[in-house]
Amino acid sequence: MNVESTRREFLQTVIAGLALGRSMLLAQESSPAGLPTRPLGKTGERVSIIGLGGWDIGAIRDEKEAIAIMHEAIDNGLTFFDNCWDYHNGGSEERMGKALAQNGYRDKVFLMTKVCGRDYKTARQNLEDSLRRLRTDRIDLWQFHGIQWNDDPDLIFAENGALKCALEARKAGKVRYIGFTGHKNPRFHLAMLAKPFEWDTVQMPINILDAHYESFQKQVLPVCVERKIGAIGMKALASQGGRLPRELGIPAPLLRRFALSLPISSLICGIQSGENLRQDIEMARNFRPLSDEEVQELLAKAAGPAASGQIEQYKVGNYGCDWWHNLAKRA
Repeated sequence: MNVESTRREFLQTVIAGLALGRSMLLAQESSPAGLPTRPLGKTGERVSIIGLGGWDIGAIRDEKEAIAIMHEAIDNGLTFFDNCWDYHNGGSEERMGKALAQNGYRDKVFLMTKVCGRDYKTARQNLEDSLRRLRTDRIDLWQFHGIQWNDDPDLIFAENGALKCALEARKAGKVRYIGFTGHKNPRFHLAMLAKPFEWDTVQMPINILDAHYESFQKQVLPVCVERKIGAIGMKALASQGGRLPRELGIPAPLLRRFALSLPISSLICGIQSGENLRQDIEMARNFRPLSDEEVQELLAKAAGPAASGQIEQYKVGNYGCDWWHNLAKRA
């Protein structure tokens, strides 16, 4: 295959995604706090274009500082909150629950958390744990976490699978919307999307490296756009700690702008300090989509480092969510 022809086709695919991203901007609105919002697929909900990542908020040593960061985020219009049942052994959810229980903050956020269990019984226990830790009677968005094993879709959709729990929870008002996440390989996302279910959201890595290796934005994002599923981006900096800014010398705000230039509803950001928060809020408030030329320049810088997938560690090796499968092995 001609390398130059392949490169041109690749760039055309990414730029086509940018065109769809610009159509998303037409639906973007400012919130009273000044942070833009976008539609969350066909749910009828609007979410802030950046979300606060639950893993990172749980990694902050000082709990008071973490709670202050969450309150400052909400006060500035960052009202989409991400979490997961297993982040820091439940510590992230507990910490977020404390923050949201104060001064009516719970009613100001769109709260998402994730479930690790693949069977009905474990998923139900995960749900009750999350509701208790988060100090709430409802989860706005409940997502199946870390889809990265061949049997994940079939386990979730089994007769007594986790989906049964999600549907019961939605009927009972404990869960409002249902989605799934993962960062291992696009084929697992496509397998979930092939199942007979109307997903509300799908979460995936969106960054300049992903464009070159096992690309979610090339394979999964177009399906979400076509089916009007709310696409949620993550890992714009490639990993916790942000390897891309360090190794490629590209500023974090520019990397986040790349992700937000694509047709996603929101981008989950890892925030571990007030400085991180204010930098991300400034970027979001002043967001301007990248031009085709800016995108091509960024992709060219990423081409070499992206080739092996090693910087995106979650795509290679055993990095990521294997809680459920480790539990099954121990049983």
